Amino acid sequence: MSDVTEEYNVKLEVFEGPLDLLLFLIKKEEVDIYDIPIERICDQYNQHLNVMRMLDLNIAGEFMVMSATLMLIKSRLLLPEEERPELEEDEEDPRLDLVRQLVEYKRFKDAANTLEELEESQHNVFFPEGDHVAIGKDSGLALRDVSIFDLLSSFSDILKRAKDEELREIFTEKYTVADKVDYLMNEIVRKGKKKSLHALFKDMRSRSEMVCTFLAILELIRMKQLRAAQEPGEFTDILLLKAEDAEPEFLEERPMSDVLGEYGDA
Repeated sequence: MSDVTEEYNVKLEVFEGPLDLLLFLIKKEEVDIYDIPIERICDQYNQHLNVMRMLDLNIAGEFMVMSATLMLIKSRLLLPEEERPELEEDEEDPRLDLVRQLVEYKRFKDAANTLEELEESQHNVFFPEGDHVAIGKDSGLALRDVSIFDLLSSFSDILKRAKDEELREIFTEKYTVADKVDYLMNEIVRKGKKKSLHALFKDMRSRSEMVCTFLAILELIRMKQLRAAQEPGEFTDILLLKAEDAEPEFLEERPMSDVLGEYGDA
């Protein structure tokens, strides 16, 4: 386990599952859900899993099961057709089962999102003295909240680009998640600034600093101090901004050692 994360485990209250990750990858790769290029999606899935392991996130067993399923399908498809093992009479092609799971899960998620949008639209309606007037939160285009996988995907891209510029590890430099939480609280929550995810990591050359910063972002999102969002458009840069219900005094009243004491130094 990495020294950076050996005493720090991010425990997200809501962690999306393997089907969410697969749907995210299918959307990102712009492929047909009924005709999934298993080899490409399997490799992308395992890359995301490796980033999650590097960050020492709490990975549920279902992620490993899905990884094994994808690897099995991939290995079966890589064999020449005449060498592929035949399925038993009562055994179903795992590709068909995977597609069915994804389609059913997507239908459920789409329905849940529709209900959430309807609920949100009701919150943005004001009725003055019997007149029905719809008032939106913002006359401009709204930011879209991003998922954990949007963040992981962006962070993975940042690490890949940083490799080309040679990340360094200088052991005299000591970075902690607590310090990065403090920095982000001050720069974004208290000062009300917006930070682009890529701009935040642009000048960092130490892997430990990058990992500590990313874990701090996840922790502040979990604590409802930060919000991660994108402007309209697919896979634009992620913005970090103060959450609407953030309380700047939250960390001012309590020492960082108390807030992150259970995790220790990164």
